[in-house]
Amino acid sequence: MTSPEPFATPAFVIDTLALQRNAMILTEVAQRSGAHMLLALKAFSTTAAFPYMKAEGTCASSVHEARLGMECFGGEQHAFAAAFSIADMNALLDLGIHHITLNSFAQLRQWQKLAANHPNGAKVQVGLRINPEHSEGQVPIYDPCAPHSRLGIKRDAFDGEDLTGVTGLHCHNLCEQNSDCFARTLVAIEEKFGDLLPQIQWFNFGGGHHITREDYDRTLLIQTLQAFHQRYPHIKMYLEPGEAHVLNAGTFVATVLDIVDNAGPIAILDASAACHTPDVIEMPYRPRAFIDHHWSGEATPTTSALCAGEANQKSYTVRLTGPSCLAGDIFGDYSFDRPLHVGDRIIFEDMALYTMVKTNTFNGIALPDILLRTNPNVYTRVKHFGYEDFRSRL
Repeated sequence: MTSPEPFATPAFVIDTLALQRNAMILTEVAQRSGAHMLLALKAFSTTAAFPYMKAEGTCASSVHEARLGMECFGGEQHAFAAAFSIADMNALLDLGIHHITLNSFAQLRQWQKLAANHPNGAKVQVGLRINPEHSEGQVPIYDPCAPHSRLGIKRDAFDGEDLTGVTGLHCHNLCEQNSDCFARTLVAIEEKFGDLLPQIQWFNFGGGHHITREDYDRTLLIQTLQAFHQRYPHIKMYLEPGEAHVLNAGTFVATVLDIVDNAGPIAILDASAACHTPDVIEMPYRPRAFIDHHWSGEATPTTSALCAGEANQKSYTVRLTGPSCLAGDIFGDYSFDRPLHVGDRIIFEDMALYTMVKTNTFNGIALPDILLRTNPNVYTRVKHFGYEDFRSRL
């Protein structure tokens, strides 16, 4: 494929040049800070893109993700889930994962019982996820430290517990945030769990670090990690971003099928927010969008693009929606410098993360193709979904 926009829509386009840019940034941060960088597969697991990414291993939230990471990425394999079944624990032991983080002392005891009788048991580094009771998140469903959270063990729950065999701790309380949030979180961690730090060998500081974002303060992150290492030189530090690996490295392309009017123009696309980008509804958020007839697949708009504004910011305001029967299948309200027309291609930015891993076939709507862009106007279709994918899922 070598001509502008040669592919059918809807389609995800992953810009490998942008992936490599992110990889360079993450590698530099890891080298300067002394932290070991992992890839959290929960945000992105498109294996065809792995050769363009850089990490020392992966973090899995399930047995399937752990297997994928070991088969396709290599390096260290870490695993965490709010709870693992006995079957899950045995499967992770069979896989030979390197680190497992458990979410309660009951889960720790169950793991230790199984690991004691498994040939790989002694090889696995065991950690506990902590809850520092320090919130930085602004969206409650993405805040692991919110009241009634099931994620992480509070400090008072450690009282009287036996930590024999526990070699590490894990904390995750960030979501698309800057390094000042992490610096404050680290203060809370040391205040509540500082007495445990001399006893552990590693600390996983989780994900949510938006390291590759343009305005992210990487210097503060590096200095914060370096200072922690000076205080605790025996602790191996990990970061496990997911979004940062693929931030601004992918687009989602859709075509206008029809335009109707109900208190204003409503464009119906061949792409569904509910089926293809459910975080738009769940989080919720409004993805950036543009139109560009000279677009060559890059992850961000060119100077010739017609970038959408907020509603009523530009001369033509329109609601972008999907084709499903869900009334709330809505991407958001946008404004453009001109009216939209049937056949226009709408390009949504920053659509690599938490999209492909969350797609579904509600209404039998087809899943989008997945394309890799390796050079301007050069695409490789790595995945096409059809009827059998819909039928076989259920």
